[in-house]
Amino acid sequence: MNHARYNLGIPCGPRVSSGVSRYETIGLATGAPLPEGVYFVDTFDWGVRKGENGNPDVTLGVNIPVLAWSTPVKLLGARVQLLAALPALEVGVQGRDHTSGLYNPFLAGQLAWDLGNGFGASYLLGIYLPVGNKLGFDTTSINQRFAVSYTGDDWNLTANAIYGIATRKSSRTVNPDFLNIDLTAAKSVGKWSVGPVGFASFDLNRPVAGYRKQEQVALGGLVGYNFDQLILQAYLTSTVHQENYGGNDTRAWGRLILPF
Repeated sequence: MNHARYNLGIPCGPRVSSGVSRYETIGLATGAPLPEGVYFVDTFDWGVRKGENGNPDVTLGVNIPVLAWSTPVKLLGARVQLLAALPALEVGVQGRDHTSGLYNPFLAGQLAWDLGNGFGASYLLGIYLPVGNKLGFDTTSINQRFAVSYTGDDWNLTANAIYGIATRKSSRTVNPDFLNIDLTAAKSVGKWSVGPVGFASFDLNRPVAGYRKQEQVALGGLVGYNFDQLILQAYLTSTVHQENYGGNDTRAWGRLILPF
């Protein structure tokens, strides 16, 4: 079972209320169709954004269990894949507050094309459903993703663009439209996989007057191991550029992938 071939479209959603983004599609070949079947994947991370210019440090822990079904159905030459997730968060603001709870549930459908010679492409359309707590948004958000992957010669070269659309103004938090780009360049050597990863995010609008648009870029490295019926991955990322996030973010990530 070659883990470089696994595309599991884990949700990478709108900003949580702490102002820290999540980039869970790093390390996954999101442009390549999954072999037919059902998969469980759990991505978890914890990190600290160090406050600058008087801003407090912010810690964020995330756990995202996902069920993915790669169906036998083909549409327009693509495999139809269905995904559902129920993320959970814990957020701490230095000297002020700490809270935990569920984030917005995620439902999505995806078309994934095998283009031959190791190349693949996919399109995902999903929604984040509203929740009634202070960690998530009380609105529905639309999520579109466009991914391309090369998985030949034991490589996973993937670019995944994620376009988030706020359907209306949230009553509790600022929720702009955004663009995220996740990048992976991992090479498999035997059961191991290693390589650089990175992501970038950009706010696309100002949802309220005076809103300061955010952007950031982070780089890091990934290592994974294939136990045949269980795949484990870990990666570390650190901010190299940010605007209006209040400080740089360093995050440690872990992931397990279990096909049924």
